[in-house]
Amino acid sequence: MSRIEPSYEVVVVGARAAGAATAYLLARHGLRVLLVDRGRYGTDTLSTHALMRGGVLQLTRWGLLDEIIAAGTPAVRRTTFRYADDLVPITLKESHGVEALYAPRRTILDPILVDAAAAAGADVRFGIALTGVARDRHGTVTGITGRARDGETVRVAARIVVGADGIRSTVAEAVDAPYERVGRSVAAVTYGYWTGLETDGYEWNFRPDAASGVVPTNAGQACVFASASPRRIGRGGLGPLTRIVAETPGDLTTRLAAAGPPAALRTFTGRPGYMRRAWGNGWALVGDAGYYKDPLGAHGLTDALRDAELLARGIVAVLRDGAGERDALSGYQAIRDALSTALFDVTDVIAGHRWTDAEIPGLLLQLNTSMADELETLAALPPLPALLHVPC
Repeated sequence: MSRIEPSYEVVVVGARAAGAATAYLLARHGLRVLLVDRGRYGTDTLSTHALMRGGVLQLTRWGLLDEIIAAGTPAVRRTTFRYADDLVPITLKESHGVEALYAPRRTILDPILVDAAAAAGADVRFGIALTGVARDRHGTVTGITGRARDGETVRVAARIVVGADGIRSTVAEAVDAPYERVGRSVAAVTYGYWTGLETDGYEWNFRPDAASGVVPTNAGQACVFASASPRRIGRGGLGPLTRIVAETPGDLTTRLAAAGPPAALRTFTGRPGYMRRAWGNGWALVGDAGYYKDPLGAHGLTDALRDAELLARGIVAVLRDGAGERDALSGYQAIRDALSTALFDVTDVIAGHRWTDAEIPGLLLQLNTSMADELETLAALPPLPALLHVPC
């Protein structure tokens, strides 16, 4: 059987951070929005969790940070870098209203964004797997086709389809979005959640082919990860993690032994970073669907929230202000690329694990400079009128 949903101005495919945030911002502007996802509401996903200043700034501006805090997400006011024999602690200073960093579990962050989108007026449908996009005779994307859990075919017409469906994006493949930049490095990561681990903030430890870190998150837990070449991580798990942690500077090995270990670990075997073309006739990409880099830079969530607003601004300009689609959406990609290229390049080098102890401080400084430039750009964005009032 087949059912046809009402037509929408925008269909967003993928209800994780980038997609849910995009749907939220569009709905707050009064657009008719459908947010669909093949998964279930509130499920977990692979994540570094860490929000950088830009991500915290976005949640603050959107009126959602208080919900993250109310969920028990600890405030992070200190970051410690360790490499070779050097230890560099940094106490966070207030900047553009950001006084602390946060690293919410995805079982907390994603539902908050989805609920905000629904409260703003978006229709939300879980359990719909995208099977393709619809096009008119000129090749312009005019909607989606999907399959519900009960086997029904779903057809939805839309003025613009947004792919926010991750690194294996069905939307990106369906529209044949070309890769415009591809990284050369592949790192793997294995991670788990320790309970009661002694830490006072983010920790990033760097040695060649042996990086590790600590990210405090909800419920008194800390995400502990190890990153290295895929051959070192293998299938992942506690063995590779503890061996790599033992090679990195500091006393993390001792502290892990005193904390409650995870029941299981998760492993990402890695893939090269990429930047895809982010728009076309009737479609756009946001989040990992259009731009992915190795998680060792811990910037993916911040990118997702950043680009959600940049894309939403472009779509609103088209559908509400009468701007040309080509100009508005190519403008979105131009800003995305301008803010992302330096981050992409330096992260690709770091993820290659081919640097030396002497080189890594300079690479981390480049990473920090790129993040600072991004923060200034986001802080300078004019307020979005529909964001002046947070939905009840």
